[in-house]
Amino acid sequence: MTTDILIVGVGGQGTLLASRVLGNLAQSLGYDVKLSEVHGMAQRGGSVVTHVRFGDKVFSPVIDESCADIILAFEKLEALRWVGRLKKNGRMFINTQEIAPMPVITGAESYPSDIEERIRALVPDAVFVDALKLAEEAGTAKAVNIVLIGVLARHMDINKNAFLDAIRATVPQKLLDVNLAAFEKGYNVKS
Repeated sequence: MTTDILIVGVGGQGTLLASRVLGNLAQSLGYDVKLSEVHGMAQRGGSVVTHVRFGDKVFSPVIDESCADIILAFEKLEALRWVGRLKKNGRMFINTQEIAPMPVITGAESYPSDIEERIRALVPDAVFVDALKLAEEAGTAKAVNIVLIGVLARHMDINKNAFLDAIRATVPQKLLDVNLAAFEKGYNVKS
């Protein structure tokens, strides 16, 4: 039995740090862990996808179509793009932030206005949260990733302190206080 978490976002949002926090969390709990990172044009705001798989024994680092237990989406359009990886009765936690991809920036396409409705049609209990606002309240817009880990932690059957320890083990000391505050902001979201 494995737990499969797909983290999706765009370059610069901290998806890779989030995957390392979750990997450290799973290792601390004694699980076998596999991570796989797929970078698009990450340095230019392109799509970034990270697979986090943990369980008694994990053989492949990649989450197949319709197999993710959880999708942690750092941007709305990326949530819509990857919703097909979610298994039946899986959970989605989605930052409401909109970051225009290059085709939208150039005017070749427009950013969809009905993303939340389209996702809710497929995943009625999807959790949407303004993680950017909460991160800014915690002290830095760069902590969106840790806010979302806090939201996720609230819905997992894993002790909160294990998440906090994983953050302490992963985040550089000089950024620890603001990230712990960001985690608390996410953890306290009522959903």
